[in-house]
Amino acid sequence: MLRSQYFNNATLMRIASYASVVTALMLIIAKLLAWYISDSLSILASLIDSSLDLLASLVNLLAIRHALQPADKEHRFGHGKAEPLAALGQSMFITGSAIMLLFQASGRVIHPQPLTSGVQLGVGVMLFSILATIGLLLLQRYVIHKTNSAAIRADSLHYRSDLLINLSVITALLLTQYGLIWLDPVMAICIAIYVLFSAWRILKDAIDLLMDHEITDAERQQIFDVALNHPLTKGIHDLRTRRSGTTVFIQLHLELDPQLSLQKAHDVSNEVSREILGLFDEAEVIIHQDPLNDEPIEQSPA
Repeated sequence: MLRSQYFNNATLMRIASYASVVTALMLIIAKLLAWYISDSLSILASLIDSSLDLLASLVNLLAIRHALQPADKEHRFGHGKAEPLAALGQSMFITGSAIMLLFQASGRVIHPQPLTSGVQLGVGVMLFSILATIGLLLLQRYVIHKTNSAAIRADSLHYRSDLLINLSVITALLLTQYGLIWLDPVMAICIAIYVLFSAWRILKDAIDLLMDHEITDAERQQIFDVALNHPLTKGIHDLRTRRSGTTVFIQLHLELDPQLSLQKAHDVSNEVSREILGLFDEAEVIIHQDPLNDEPIEQSPA
């Protein structure tokens, strides 16, 4: 069951990563044509942003392919850390895109440049970009819900900011025809601030995963509740958790009656383990059985 779920998640993540690359390529071609015909700086800015999207998506694709490789002799816990590494790289791309947008918007505040031609073509290309991006975001949302992939979540956040950029370009293309040329740089600055905030969230999540941050308090409480719900469980301690890729790693000490036989203690541990596995799509659980009131063994600092 878990192996089948793994392959389903792996397939979904690959589909989402390939779809991201294909979408970025389509948008680059469309915006390149529109910029060549209209000579619009707004479309050029959006074209550059889509180029960054493509670069980030390619990094994401390679990282996911590596992360989904099964554990081997050199990587006993799998390759899941490739995902937060990709998210870390994407946060840098997103930050660069936002800074570039801030510079461009500042320049337009000082030197407004109203558009004089190619407005209809530009609006058409931006509408196409919005529809394509929405389709990709819906796919990514489904994949994130099923896999909880950090890399797909980072990619989705990038495309959400791209959606706002496309909307701002359409607004600029339309309203500059009525003399409201100041609205374009103001919108661009607001979007850049949002993108920078998004980059910070991606960076924080990636660092948490790389540093083996504990899973959420709510998820830890669920593990406690399941373990303590077994009639023969007297208590638990030393619960340790982390997430790597799509897999949650869980370790805990299960306190049992010291009069239980080794076989019975082993059976109880297996039953608790199965219940905990039911809380997550993919998980690995290691349980150590301790007799009740036994003092924890002090570990060496080494």
